[in-house]
Amino acid sequence: MPLPAPQARSHLHTRAVVFRGYHREDGLWDIEAELTDTKTYALERFERGDMPPGTPIHGMAIRATVDDTMTIREIATSMDYTPFGECQQGTDPMQQMVGVTMGPGWRQAIERALGGIRGCTHLRELLFNMATAAYQTIPTYRDRLRRQAGLPEPESTTPPHHLGKCIAWDFDGPVVQRRHPKFAGWQPLKRKA
Repeated sequence: MPLPAPQARSHLHTRAVVFRGYHREDGLWDIEAELTDTKTYALERFERGDMPPGTPIHGMAIRATVDDTMTIREIATSMDYTPFGECQQGTDPMQQMVGVTMGPGWRQAIERALGGIRGCTHLRELLFNMATAAYQTIPTYRDRLRRQAGLPEPESTTPPHHLGKCIAWDFDGPVVQRRHPKFAGWQPLKRKA
C-alpha cells in the first residue's frame, strides 16, 4: 500500500542503503552493505571543495564473511566518500568485530567495540542491520538446500529465534499456529530466584 500523497515539497537528500547476501564456494557466507548519501543541490565543503548535485557525501561499504553460525570470520570496509579525511580512521577498528556472532546481543557488541569515538557512526548503522540481512540469507538458503537434498527438518525443543519478536510472529498468533504449531502459545521457562 503506497504512502498517502504528500504536501508540496522539494527533494533535498537521499540516503541509499543496500544489503546483499552471498553463498561462497568455500561454504562461507558474505553479507555486504552499502550506504550512499547525496544532495540534490550543489554543496561547497571546506574539506572537499565544490560538490555538484548527486556527489556522494558518504559512500561506504562493508563485507562481513560469516560461517554457518553467523560468526564473523573476516571483515572488509571501504570508505570511498567521506566528509572528512579523518573518517578513514573508522576502517581499522572494524576488525574488532571478527569473532562476534550476529545474533542476540549483536547491537551491544557493536556498541562495545565501535561505539562513540571508537568507530564510524555510519559503519555502525550498516552493521546493525547486517545481522538481519544475514538471517534473511543463511537460514532460508540452508533450508532450501536441505529440502533439495530430501533431508528432514531438524527437530528442536526451543523456538526459532525470530518467534515472539514481531507482531506477525506472536507465539499466540495465527502465523506461529500455521508455521510452527508446536510453539503456539509457548512461554519461556521462568528461572527460579
